[in-house]
Amino acid sequence: MRRLFPVPDVTEETVAPGGADGREWTLAELAAAYAYPEPGPGGREPWLRGNMVSTLDGAAQHDGRSQPISCPADMRIFGVLRALADVVVVGAETVRREGYRPARARAEFAAAREAAGQGPAPVIAVVTASLDLDFSLPLFTSPLVPTLVLTGAGADPDRVAAAERAGARVVVAGEGTAVDPARAVRALADLGHTRLLTEGGPRLLGQTVAAGVLDELCLTLSPMLTAGDAQRIAGGPSVTLPRRLTLKSMLEEDGFLFTRYQRA
Repeated sequence: MRRLFPVPDVTEETVAPGGADGREWTLAELAAAYAYPEPGPGGREPWLRGNMVSTLDGAAQHDGRSQPISCPADMRIFGVLRALADVVVVGAETVRREGYRPARARAEFAAAREAAGQGPAPVIAVVTASLDLDFSLPLFTSPLVPTLVLTGAGADPDRVAAAERAGARVVVAGEGTAVDPARAVRALADLGHTRLLTEGGPRLLGQTVAAGVLDELCLTLSPMLTAGDAQRIAGGPSVTLPRRLTLKSMLEEDGFLFTRYQRA
């Protein structure tokens, strides 16, 4: 893996990770490259990071899944981003399509998570209006840490009860049945989850963009073309003016670009 931006200082005696040799970065080096912002004077504020992959022609999926347009380096970064997060926020449709399972504890990150005051693995938080989910799945019945279900105050009481019987914790984050992204971020922060990561899908990411609560986007650009009518990485409501982000870093491996953008 090579760092393309910021441009490494080749005059330094010690070559920066992933310098000219393009070697595989260690998990510790990737964790340092993707570290969450340090707390400010008032303590740690919630920081919502999105992680998505897109082909050159803008497809976020192929045959309904992201895996066909990914690569091993992308999956390494995917794992590191999860290991850094307090909570992984994901839409119900993505849970159904991608076959989500509970996040697992990783020995390589155990000491760092303990030092940061985090649990052994990130919490999975599922955003759903209908609660149309299979609560018999391991995501709900046997996670290392209880799964959260984010829904609205008007959610079907029977479905709420089914989620709670399965072991999930239901968190109200909106009026009616819909989830308000800004309220969801605050509700998660109130539970102590301030390092937030969303893996989509496109509709959920689009909602966070429209609500102005997305702080950072980690986007893998896959050197593939798919054509067809696949979704982009963000869908749903549009914004009045395009949101401009600032490029913070760019890595490359095997033609894949791993970019990191933050709000200006």
